[in-house]
Amino acid sequence: MLFVNTSLPQIIPQAEEEEEMLPHKSDGTKKPQFTDFEGKTSFGMSVFNLSNAIMGSGILGLSYAMSNTGIVLFIILLTCIACLSSYSVHLLLKSAGVVGIRAYEQLGFRAFGQPGKIAAGVIITFHNIGAMSSYLFIVKYELPLVIQAFMGLSFNTGEWFLNGNYLIIIVSVCIILPLALMRQLGYLGYTSGFSLTCMVFFLSSVIYKKFNIPCPLVPNGSNHTTIINTTMEEEGQCEGKMFTINQETAYTIPILAFAFVCHPEVLPIYTELKNATKRRMQGIANVSIMGMFVMYLLTAIFGYLTFYVNTESELLHTYSKVDPLDTLILCVRVAVLVAVTLTVPVVLFPIRRAILQLLFPEKPFHWARHITIALCLLFVVNVLVILVPNIRDIFGIIGATTAPSLIFILPGLFYLRIVPTEQEPMKSRPKITAACFTAMGFIFMSMSLTFIIIDWTTGEKRAGGGH
Repeated sequence: MLFVNTSLPQIIPQAEEEEEMLPHKSDGTKKPQFTDFEGKTSFGMSVFNLSNAIMGSGILGLSYAMSNTGIVLFIILLTCIACLSSYSVHLLLKSAGVVGIRAYEQLGFRAFGQPGKIAAGVIITFHNIGAMSSYLFIVKYELPLVIQAFMGLSFNTGEWFLNGNYLIIIVSVCIILPLALMRQLGYLGYTSGFSLTCMVFFLSSVIYKKFNIPCPLVPNGSNHTTIINTTMEEEGQCEGKMFTINQETAYTIPILAFAFVCHPEVLPIYTELKNATKRRMQGIANVSIMGMFVMYLLTAIFGYLTFYVNTESELLHTYSKVDPLDTLILCVRVAVLVAVTLTVPVVLFPIRRAILQLLFPEKPFHWARHITIALCLLFVVNVLVILVPNIRDIFGIIGATTAPSLIFILPGLFYLRIVPTEQEPMKSRPKITAACFTAMGFIFMSMSLTFIIIDWTTGEKRAGGGH
């Protein structure tokens, strides 16, 4: 009796958690949906992984976005996207808690049957392939410049080790693939923490450079600094604008949406979380989104206030026009390269899980499938990066299609379809809010695609393009 009494307080919470996650199980046993282990990842490691999933190449395009919206409009848009992203995580976790499923594709199946499962899997796959491609784009364009600077060269001599296409293949095979072959996402918490440290260094350097790069730029005596029209200051082009609307503004919201998408990683991280509850996972999401909001805002403001109208779609490329051999910027390039490289395996995990859910839903874990899918994904992404000329085209298309689907549409639809009407009637405030949230996603997608297609068909030269 003494043993029973002392262990009872430990048994009850676990029973409650099982009831919360698996309310439809009649035999009272807890049957993992797609893992055969209990979550062991700590709160801090989960924050690192989710923050790393949120932050990536999108941070390099935020200063460019601010230059095409103005400071005030950008802050408004960034705040709205961050709040909506956090709310969509709430809808996702609520839906998962009702049916006891922590797999995105299985939520689609529970909501809309096989078509819903396929749609969720395909959207996750395309979005994360786009995200992986954008990260490797950074490697393709920045790593040759880093090697070039270390060798003291002022221009690309055409050697194979200065060819970005060869370098992304080497990085994929030697660094990304070994990390992508790990069985559990939680193991990447340490690399995610190091990746975030690299991006904090990037942010610190952007702030420092704001006070060391003049506007208009002037010659520095070494022929490294690009000379900008000396009448710029007279024309007010070295002043930050509060509101700006132009043709490039159409890319701003997709870039912001792309920068905050972490939803494919939410449920896998939730599954591997130690002492997993909806409230605990929502706390992880809120901390991660808030942290990235602060980093995004500071990077955008100080990057924009450094170059103003000369800000390009990839911020590091703008710094290279000042002094390609600058030691600090060289270190920043290395830090960003490390950060985006270590992010690729984190983004690859949900794609592999989606493919396994679609093609091998009842199969147990097998190393051959695990390795083969990783190899095929890296092959496809490498080919895509080699063939597509512009990183911003990926930002635009992915941000305008899969991003609103993952942030707005799917979480809202899952909530409407999965949460029982007897628990929350369709006329209740949560259901009405979820319906408006979903409608907002469709409107956002339609408007963004329309503006981007118009921009493409006009054929006008985009500011900062060509990188």
